[in-house]
Amino acid sequence: MRTRPDTTDTPDAGRNEPMDHTSPARAAALNAVTTRKVADWWTTEVSDIEPGVIRFRGYPVQDLIRRASFVETIWTMVRGSMPSPAQAALLEKALVAAVDHGPQAPSIAAARMAATCGVGLHGAMSTGVGLLGDVHGGAGQQCVELLQRLVTASGGVEGADGGSSPAAVSLEEAVAAEVAAHRERRAYIPGFGHRFHPRDPRRDPLLEFVQEAVDAGVVAGHHFAAAQELEAQLSVGRERPIPMNIDGATAVIYAELGFTAELARGLFILSRSVGVLAHSWEESRSGRRIKGPMPPPLLPTYAGHAERAWAAETAETP
Repeated sequence: MRTRPDTTDTPDAGRNEPMDHTSPARAAALNAVTTRKVADWWTTEVSDIEPGVIRFRGYPVQDLIRRASFVETIWTMVRGSMPSPAQAALLEKALVAAVDHGPQAPSIAAARMAATCGVGLHGAMSTGVGLLGDVHGGAGQQCVELLQRLVTASGGVEGADGGSSPAAVSLEEAVAAEVAAHRERRAYIPGFGHRFHPRDPRRDPLLEFVQEAVDAGVVAGHHFAAAQELEAQLSVGRERPIPMNIDGATAVIYAELGFTAELARGLFILSRSVGVLAHSWEESRSGRRIKGPMPPPLLPTYAGHAERAWAAETAETP
């Protein structure tokens, strides 16, 4: 706030009096804002913090520290209530499976390169996580969306009364229509096949746990059935089958557990952040500086003009 300068020819010499230059618009805005409006600005149902008090979704942090696992805490923070032990166990399998895939994954390679450029551990991690977009990192979310469409089309979604909605088509027909539509536009079907593994080694154990959860009544199995039918139809007439990959198997788990498609991607990023952290830390301890994507002896392929002279007559003159 501005103050008037001292003057020596006035009775108030030596006093600095505040000058209020608040405009009518600012005055009106200040008068319109109450303490309640300020407090409500960041209204949240996630955490309740007061002096000496920390509660997450209503649960005192002391209770979570003493009794909850990290996976149970993740579920509670995101969903708002505690999972059953069986639900938490199934979620944990998906989180463990996706923690890393080595420097073949662009997110890991980028994080490692960033770690040699002086950006610190936080900069390396944010570089890696920032690469997890629609193409690298988004297939799980896209697969959940696909499975949800198939379940809805085939009447597998439970209604408000607990019963299933009537099926417009059978699951087989719904899958066949999706496969045909993807093939017509030459689109990749997310969650199936792998550019590196003939058969993703994470598929079988994850789906075994899903089957156990279905048998135990922990999950309904509708999305699992849709994924299995997709896998079967994609492999028809092919010498080499197209099995589910990590994105497809974890999408089944997230969808069966009731997570939205977007949260499925968020959970994948949370899981993969562990690998990004480990690789960033390892590379930062290596002592190498400015490590690029290719070993120094190698040069990228050049496909432009051969060397040529810069002719004076072709250059623009001022």
